[in-house]
Amino acid sequence: MMKDLHSMTYPAVSPSLLAADKARIGDELARAERAGATFIHIDVMDGKFVPNVSFSLDFVREYAHKHHMVNDVHIMVEEPWVLAPKFVEAGADIVTFHYEACPDQTLRFATIEAIHRAGGLAGISIKPDTPVSVLEPFLPYVDLILIMSVEPGKGGQPFLPGSLEKLDELKALLAQNTKKYAPVIEIDGGIKEDTYNKALAHGAQILVAGSYLFGHEDFADRVALMLQGR
Repeated sequence: MMKDLHSMTYPAVSPSLLAADKARIGDELARAERAGATFIHIDVMDGKFVPNVSFSLDFVREYAHKHHMVNDVHIMVEEPWVLAPKFVEAGADIVTFHYEACPDQTLRFATIEAIHRAGGLAGISIKPDTPVSVLEPFLPYVDLILIMSVEPGKGGQPFLPGSLEKLDELKALLAQNTKKYAPVIEIDGGIKEDTYNKALAHGAQILVAGSYLFGHEDFADRVALMLQGR
């Protein structure tokens, strides 16, 4: 059943499995859920659109149904119009693809349509150097916008301060959007104790955090502080 993002409580935290202990994924999922995370972020990289390789279609298929969080799948791959619906079929609730991975508007809209047709929620993301204005045509059709606050493809990078301005620009665009339900705003990259409050203050609703959460004994305490916005 398709999730209703607008019935959920925000801010929300989406722990990124990229920073989890890969030998203990089941335990890490359980830990995130116990901590109060309502989303789980799964980064898929093909080694082409971005240099690194990470979680695969088989990984999503294996772990998507072993918890009750929203499977928040971010695909950093070439030809997302082909691959995105396959991730929905594997268990993704949201599939977020990159604007830059599609060579033209027709294929961007085709990717959104393919995700929806497969029964999933569609997200679109932009790299730090891509202007927010390119997202305007898609706002009435997508369920989530992901602002990358680091260069996609590698965990543990520092937060790019210009991302806060991007959030402001996105909020201004959404204010002009006539769709009844605006897409939810997510931010990913360098989210930790000195950046998540700034991101929330500038309109982010879902905070993706990896190395700030996984590998720390006070994982649950950190999630609680993020959810409280302090």
